[in-house]
This record gives sequence, C-alpha cells and structure tokens, in this order.
Amino acid sequence: MLETVVVVFHLLGALGVVALVLLQQGKGAEAGASFGAGASNTVFGGQGSSTFLSRFTAILAACFFITSLGLGYFAKEKAHGLTQSGLPNPAVLEVQKPKPAADDVPVLQGQKPAADAGDIPSAPAAK
Repeated sequence: MLETVVVVFHLLGALGVVALVLLQQGKGAEAGASFGAGASNTVFGGQGSSTFLSRFTAILAACFFITSLGLGYFAKEKAHGLTQSGLPNPAVLEVQKPKPAADDVPVLQGQKPAADAGDIPSAPAAK
C-alpha cells in the first residue's frame, strides 16, 4: 500500500518537474538584452531573486529524489525477502531416475537383450 502511494507521488513529481522546466524561461533568452536591446549588465542577465517557478521546481526535484530513494528501498526489501524465503536450489530439484533393470527393458521378438557390463566376461590377458 505504501509502495503504491510512493509510486504515484514519484510519477506526479516526474511529470511536474518536466512541466515546470519546460515552462521556465531560460537564462539565454536575456542574452540579446546585453547587446544593446536592454539595460542588462551581463551577457546572461542579472542574478535577481529566484522566481516562484524555480523555487517550486527545486522543491519538486527534491521530492522526486526522496521518492527515488524510497522506491530503491522497497526494491531492496523485495529482493532481500526473495532470498530469505528459501528459493529452492535447482540442483536439489533435479530428480534422479533409477536405472532400469534388465527385466524392465522390453525385448523385440528375435533379439537378445543387451548384456550388462557385469555379464561380459573379461578378455584373457595377453602374453
């Protein structure tokens, strides 16, 4: 439940930051004023007090950062819970099938069953 609330705030914060950044006028827009079109002292305009939009963008960006940390924490807890929940080891799950006995192997008509390694007589030693 809490994770869903954080995700919703995270998405709203992301959309808000994008919208506010696009709404703001860039510093480069005042560059023409320094070349005779206005009374600006510097190329990029004066460093006046920050506007409401820039302050609100900074606050929203900080909230976005905090929700990002919160979502990272939730993801870590989920991953940690999976490892402690006792996921089975794939090697343990492998089922060993018993070797069929010679009596269990069907024999086609006219054929002899293959001999086991224990039924083959050993070759005489070379002199």
